[in-house]
Amino acid sequence: MVGASVARGKGGVEGGWYEDGGCDVVTVNVVVLAGTISADPVERRMPSGDEVTELRLSVPETGKRLLPLPVAAWHKAVGKRTLKGIAKGDDVLVYGQLVRRFYRSGAGARSLTEVVATGIKKLEPPEEDEG
Repeated sequence: MVGASVARGKGGVEGGWYEDGGCDVVTVNVVVLAGTISADPVERRMPSGDEVTELRLSVPETGKRLLPLPVAAWHKAVGKRTLKGIAKGDDVLVYGQLVRRFYRSGAGARSLTEVVATGIKKLEPPEEDEG
């Protein structure tokens, strides 16, 4: 099979097949991250009427510093209720897709790689047993 055939599966996961030098290759774009919200979430309404909440997620690199990652949570995909109660300092599990956006600014053409969330879950600290 030649060319890209993209299918949207359950949970918004995209994948496809393409031919690479005579063999079929499967492509999958799935991201699962556990980290801490490092800045207050910012809600925005687009000219289209769609709403998005932008998050900054700090994810620890193995044996290194924290890696700050931008996360876009579109209310249609995640649900506005899911984002209620999520604030700076909360530990969360984010799953979605890695996306690269291109735009123009005063400095010229720019790009941004971010996670577009299809799900977010606030992680609660384990309860301590009293005994």
